[in-house]
Amino acid sequence: MPHMHEGRRRGFGFPPGFPFGQGTPGGFGGGFGPGGPGGHGHRRGGRGSRPNVRPALLALLLERPMHGYEMIQELESRTGGIWRPSPGSVYPTLQLLEDEGLIVAEATGGRKRFTLTDAGREEAAAASENPPWAQFSNDTMSQVQDFRDAAVGIMDALRQVGFNGTPEQRQKALEVLNETKRKLYAILADGE
Repeated sequence: MPHMHEGRRRGFGFPPGFPFGQGTPGGFGGGFGPGGPGGHGHRRGGRGSRPNVRPALLALLLERPMHGYEMIQELESRTGGIWRPSPGSVYPTLQLLEDEGLIVAEATGGRKRFTLTDAGREEAAAASENPPWAQFSNDTMSQVQDFRDAAVGIMDALRQVGFNGTPEQRQKALEVLNETKRKLYAILADGE
């Protein structure tokens, strides 16, 4: 059972022994926060397919040479935080592109800066015509922000029930959460 300070460090703030604090994820599924499918470095986008890292990296490098971490940050920024590919997908892809002769790496200050070769420019130009980050519309990014805001509001309400509620109120809150979870899964089931 987590102690209060452990819960606060993870962002929950539930009192010791409060049932909602145990095992509560640090982020929200479907790419709605740090730690869910996208917590930094994790898959974002829920059930849909994740964007292809290879054309994204090539399209970015067509704009300018970059470090690997810089590319990760740039993709996160261009998708409003919806897609942040993990280092575990970016760096092996960069190595593959380098092995194929499409990019070259230059070590600067202990980090590698990647640049397109002439051979890589053709594939990068094709990738930049429809870059993977273009699939994230402003409407999608706005909706994701709405989900994040709602989730934060729910967590705030849970904290209040946890700190100020009676055992009976906590039990009612648990019932509401379980019912909400069931209804959310029902929405997915209706869409298939």
